Amino acid sequence: MRIGYGYDVHKLEENRKLILGGVEIPFEKGSEGHSDADVLIHAVIDAILGALAKGDIGKLFPDSDDSFKDIDSRILLREVTNIMDEAVYKVGNLDATICVQEPKLQTYIQQMRKNIASDLHTSFSNISIKATTEENLGISGKGISATAIILLRSL
Repeated sequence: MRIGYGYDVHKLEENRKLILGGVEIPFEKGSEGHSDADVLIHAVIDAILGALAKGDIGKLFPDSDDSFKDIDSRILLREVTNIMDEAVYKVGNLDATICVQEPKLQTYIQQMRKNIASDLHTSFSNISIKATTEENLGISGKGISATAIILLRSL
């Protein structure tokens, strides 16, 4: 078994879509970034790459490469899943937390879980996603962050 941890953070800005776990969330601001800036999927990608000792998202998909400009992060997650498959590992379970002051995310969590389970070729029951705020004490009024921890099992 291997364990990986991922973290990502992005500034929130106007005139950007807010995409989390591959779900577009209606909100007046979205995540700033080179790709679609999906902090949840980016944290998951970093967790998988960390578990496999393959670096991080910036190494594999650098923001200096225009081919990744505005790319759907689910495409990147599927590429990382292929790397995981080639290393002969599968997901044991994933636990992730999104931290943002607003919007409230509860109604979107199940679809995020479905998307990520599908992209990771695993069961919905292996994917846990939670949302929290920082009670106006941290960055979650100006930005959004996500953490993920994953357990990979060898086949």
